[in-house]
Amino acid sequence: MLYWAIIFFVIALVAGLFGFRGVASVSSKIARFLFFIFVVLFVISLVMQVLS
Repeated sequence: MLYWAIIFFVIALVAGLFGFRGVASVSSKIARFLFFIFVVLFVISLVMQVLS
């Protein structure tokens, strides 16, 4: 999941560099969404490890 967030972040950077602001905006939103899902799943995993 973190891998895909990084990929979309790189896509957003490249698109912003070349002036494709719409693509950069969408890619950064996707990257942010995937990153937050990764963080939530990571925290849940840590809590489950501590409880078991």
